Amino acid sequence: MTTKNRPRFATRALLLHLATVALVVGLCTGIYLALAVQQLRAEAESTALGIARTLAEDPQVRAEVARISSAAVRPDAESLRDGELQRTATDVAERTGALFVVIADDEGIRLAHPTPSRIGEEVSTPFEEVLAGNEVVDWQTGTLGESARAKVPVRDKTGTPVGEVSVGFERTGVFDDLPPLLAVIGVTAVGALTLAVLTFLLLRRRWERLTLGVQPEELVALVQNQTAVLNGVDDGVLAVDTAGIVRVSNDAADRMLGLTAPIGRPLTGLGLPPAALETVTGDRERSTAVVDERVLYLESRPVVRDGRSLGDVLIIRDRTDLIALTERLDTVRTMTAALRVQRHEFANRMHVAAGLIDAERVSDARAFLGELVERGSVAFPVAGLGLLRDPFLTSFLGAKGVEAGERGVSLRIADDSQLLGSVAEPEDVAAVLGNLVDNAVTAAVAGERTPRWVEVAVLGDGDALVLTVADSGAGLGSVDPMSPKPSDDVGSDRIHGHGLGLPLAREIARRRNGDLWIIDPGGTECGAVFAARLGGAVTDITTAHEEHP
Repeated sequence: MTTKNRPRFATRALLLHLATVALVVGLCTGIYLALAVQQLRAEAESTALGIARTLAEDPQVRAEVARISSAAVRPDAESLRDGELQRTATDVAERTGALFVVIADDEGIRLAHPTPSRIGEEVSTPFEEVLAGNEVVDWQTGTLGESARAKVPVRDKTGTPVGEVSVGFERTGVFDDLPPLLAVIGVTAVGALTLAVLTFLLLRRRWERLTLGVQPEELVALVQNQTAVLNGVDDGVLAVDTAGIVRVSNDAADRMLGLTAPIGRPLTGLGLPPAALETVTGDRERSTAVVDERVLYLESRPVVRDGRSLGDVLIIRDRTDLIALTERLDTVRTMTAALRVQRHEFANRMHVAAGLIDAERVSDARAFLGELVERGSVAFPVAGLGLLRDPFLTSFLGAKGVEAGERGVSLRIADDSQLLGSVAEPEDVAAVLGNLVDNAVTAAVAGERTPRWVEVAVLGDGDALVLTVADSGAGLGSVDPMSPKPSDDVGSDRIHGHGLGLPLAREIARRRNGDLWIIDPGGTECGAVFAARLGGAVTDITTAHEEHP
């Protein structure tokens, strides 16, 4: 069937609605009828059992049945038809409306029966279980047809079963109440269907008025297209009209900018950072901003249709992971450079020792090696590096010293540095310390003071690591490095964190229950002084000895 010939959604929904209601009504009706039939059957069985028990406990019935059962000869049928048991059974059947009341002896011979001609004959249903002393309640078919019957043993004075009483109710009599019940259920079902039709007609009218007659298939296509465009990419999209009201904001934009239900609200009331406001309003084509420790790249694009401006669209890209990866790679590069320097120096020393041995100057070789043992590892151009006994910090700051020396800056370790333990989180420490040292070297190179220097102080108490970095640069002035200014080049890293390195370093420090802050923005004697604290970055002395016996 083509879409043109396909029934309208309202028609298909009506048919589905009615089919569902009819199915529910049918299921409920069937379940209710099953429960009603079960209840009627249980009531008939209970009534039959009660009558049979009462009759079986009657003293006259017990005595007469016991007398006949104990006789040596078979009871006379003619005398039984006019006997006490037949009159009692007939009277009980008339008063209770039972189909039959039958009394039998211990051999199953009928002593009382609704049909007198059957008195003296054996009962048509099993009686052995009743004579064994058990009560039987069941639906059985006998000479009078199917009935709900109860069989109860008749006992003598000693309690021994000597016969049975069987009471039954006709099937048609049990279910006499079903027709009125079916009529009530039918009226209820018709009323439910009628109410369902009326309800759907009202809903259909309301639906078509809200959707302007657009069919659901068309709405689904529109929603799918919008979802694919807005949420099918990792970039955030924030669209505002010419009045500054947010009209579109996808999930990525809400997540990266920390927005909650921004659609329909003024842009200025969302608490966006100044860089985002300047970008989305067109004052700046692109910028960067730090929101909740995430580095975001912002780009604004105007929306124009038929020569008329409809507003602006702000594209947000999260570059935090990319920049963090760059910081990690810089750390690896620094460590690689340090290892290369150590390898080169070690190779030179081995060549000297080998040359002395080849020249049979063994005493000189021993003296040379002894001097190396006293001097230690490679001598990096970092004053006071011997104060740090941690091999990671020694290698890392040594490599940084080599890089700083190539730029005309001397790196030194403060005299009050003291590290009790060893570095436990080298990657985080390298990311934070490397960023601070690189910024300080850049500031020292850009400054006018000579000589150019950078001083690092390291304090560790077996748990937290506190780092302090000072330089000879010009200082920060009025710039707040913790809130980076917009930059046209996301990859740039200006003096003292005017780029993106410091926010990332601060994020790492805070993630380790620490922080990064400015001690001194700079003065006449030195440039800016930064400090960082990283919790759990140093193992205590005991742990260090256990790990390195």
